[in-house]
Amino acid sequence: MSGRSGGHKDAVAAVGERIGHQFTDIERVSRALTHSSIREKGNYERLEFLGDRVLGLVVAEMLFENFGEADEGELSVRLNQLVSAKACAEVADELGLHEFIRTGSDVKKLTGKRMANVRADVVESLIAALYLEGGLEAARKFIVTNWKSRALDSGAARRDAKTELQEWAHQKFGVTPSYKVTGRTGPDHDPVFTVSVEIKGTKPGDGQSRSKRAAEQEAATVVLIREGIWTDAGENK
Repeated sequence: MSGRSGGHKDAVAAVGERIGHQFTDIERVSRALTHSSIREKGNYERLEFLGDRVLGLVVAEMLFENFGEADEGELSVRLNQLVSAKACAEVADELGLHEFIRTGSDVKKLTGKRMANVRADVVESLIAALYLEGGLEAARKFIVTNWKSRALDSGAARRDAKTELQEWAHQKFGVTPSYKVTGRTGPDHDPVFTVSVEIKGTKPGDGQSRSKRAAEQEAATVVLIREGIWTDAGENK
């Protein structure tokens, strides 16, 4: 085995120790850790697509079981927050997965939210690798371990951001917020939308997510936090 292959094997073994599963498919997990800026065949994009869906299923199941009195609206708000890039990046940071992500030099220079998105993508890709190798139970074990405390956190229950922003805008300015898509990036099978919310009388807010609906919620959240209606932790003032 070449030194490069040996390095991949060592990295996969170390990742397995961090997440509690020893992988047998070294190549698949290596792809899960590889950003498309590495100019070689195989990166995490397809795995990320699958992992996102597996994560959503398990978190939805977790919420359904633990919040028997919650209606569909509350469950949706909780779900969107728990599967967001922010939540996934937090899990990546807690596990120290940034040490193993392979990116090109141009991506290494990125900071802030862009790099947080990469860390989030890798978590979803590893969930897909777990699912493909160990089935739903292996993926569920990892997700429950790292998301259950977040799911049960009362802070995850804050109101729907668009509803909160609309009520605030009506009270303060007598207007209704207007949302529009200002950008779209990524492949067709897994796009990322940028949405801007405009309220006459204040500055716009921008949000970004894999669906237009979630991006609207993110944009509304940005304005609510900026205007002091919400704290960054999700609590109403």
